[in-house]
Amino acid sequence: MIEKFINDLLAQLGAGSKEVVYLSVTPGVGLELIQVDPVIKSVKTYGHKPLEYSDSMREISNYDDFKTTLEELFSELNISPKCNIVLNLPMVHFGKVDLPLLLNDEGVTEAVISEVEQAYIFKRCEPVVSWFDGSSSSASDTRTIFYSAVQKPAVDKIKEILTELGATLSGVEISLVSALRALSFAGLTEAQMQEGTPWNLMIVNATGYNLVAMSGKNIVDYYEEPLALKTYELDEIYEAISASVQIAMMNFPTNYLYIVSETDLVSAEHLTSKLQFEGKIDFLENNSFRKREILPVSLNILPDQVMKISLESVGIAVSKSYNYPIKLDFSENKVSEFSSGSEETLSFHFNDKEIVLTETVLKKMSFVVAGLLIIPALVAMLTLPVVEKKNQAKLDEINSKIKNIDAEIKKLTEQASASGSFVVKTEIENVIKYNRNKLISYSALGESVPADLWITYFMVKETGKIDIKGVSENVEDIYIFFKNMKDYLVDSQLRLHKLEMTSSSIDDAVVSNGPTTYEFEITNMTEGEINPSAAKSSTAKTEDESAASGEKASGGKKSTKTKKVNDLEPVDINGG
Repeated sequence: MIEKFINDLLAQLGAGSKEVVYLSVTPGVGLELIQVDPVIKSVKTYGHKPLEYSDSMREISNYDDFKTTLEELFSELNISPKCNIVLNLPMVHFGKVDLPLLLNDEGVTEAVISEVEQAYIFKRCEPVVSWFDGSSSSASDTRTIFYSAVQKPAVDKIKEILTELGATLSGVEISLVSALRALSFAGLTEAQMQEGTPWNLMIVNATGYNLVAMSGKNIVDYYEEPLALKTYELDEIYEAISASVQIAMMNFPTNYLYIVSETDLVSAEHLTSKLQFEGKIDFLENNSFRKREILPVSLNILPDQVMKISLESVGIAVSKSYNYPIKLDFSENKVSEFSSGSEETLSFHFNDKEIVLTETVLKKMSFVVAGLLIIPALVAMLTLPVVEKKNQAKLDEINSKIKNIDAEIKKLTEQASASGSFVVKTEIENVIKYNRNKLISYSALGESVPADLWITYFMVKETGKIDIKGVSENVEDIYIFFKNMKDYLVDSQLRLHKLEMTSSSIDDAVVSNGPTTYEFEITNMTEGEINPSAAKSSTAKTEDESAASGEKASGGKKSTKTKKVNDLEPVDINGG
């Protein structure tokens, strides 16, 4: 989805995007077409066709066969020829030279060309060179340069064929760098490629072997030994290689040796048993002796193709996506069909596609980006006054409410400060005190009521006034209740205000066989508080009634209904 969206967007802008296809000319295999998913490290597209390669001339034997073979691969794998090609070629020439430290890059290129032209293969054709800096000491006044070269006519011929097919040559590398990158990407030399770790890479091919001294991922030195392996018998090949390597290894002392065999004449595994090496030896069969795949493959790749996938093809397939410190590129003046006239181009790779942007496309993209940035700003500028007006109205409403609330607070504050007015703090304290007194009174009542005593009326005022009325079958329970209440409510100043028998007469109470009940009232309220309407006349009335009652009693009649507490005999409330 993302890829389709990007392609559609670029198409609308007029930008070009081409699928990137990776080719490898591999002696012993032929022409390989490959694509690798670098995220899951899996080969997703692969195909190969036989292609004859001349080891003596170190180039493709027949370029017409190269064109035909490539067309067949495009057709079989359903890949459009209108794509960008990154090509791996067998290494033609590789070397090392020490040059003055002050020499600029142009001078280095000229010096490298002079070195390359001394090789026999470039005495008849012009070279294309590429080089990189090796490790050099800061104390030295020279720089170590590793260089390589391929035949310019060969590169031009390949580029011409690709152009006829509609493809574009966007990169050319050599097998040595591709093999090193593949070993690192696949994790085959993870232990050896640790930074600062010295080790040797030995690559055996049909014309001899190459010995590469390494430090981690970087090349330190290089040695090439030509051997006409096809002229030897089977056992003689291993003896010849072993004898030569023993001498060469004296100049490359390390504890690691990794052998890669690219020819069916030599088994790397068998060669390890022939070498007298005290360190650790690992190997990889990059030939018909291979027993395991270099990378996992997609299910759409035929099983008979899996073991043909070469180390070099894997290395070139990840050349755009995997960062390896060594890179040699022999392509010249990459031309895109999307560039026109003298327009400069900018290209980058995305998911096996090379995106090419011209000046015109970049201008269009800048307009699009500017539009994406300016349009939201304009919309914000237009909508901001409306939003601001709405927010201002809300703010005015809130300020009005705040003003009204402030006025109410001021009014209440003035009322509270006036004499005799309602004081919030005082009222809260009174409520708390009242509720506390009431709770204590209820608790005292619950703890003090005897079994044969019943409360008929209970009242507690917020001023601390208490009034309790009830009945009991005996006076002793009443006094016990009264004593307990006074003990619980120490500061209440309770008194036994009333104690009466409920019988109609004393005679009835004496002769009655049933229980006698007594009414009582315990309070700390004054008489006027108990009965405010009769407060003024209560004292005189009580005295007259008492006198009359005394006269009747002296006449021998027991018509008194009740006896006051003062007329009763003392009772020992402690049970005496």
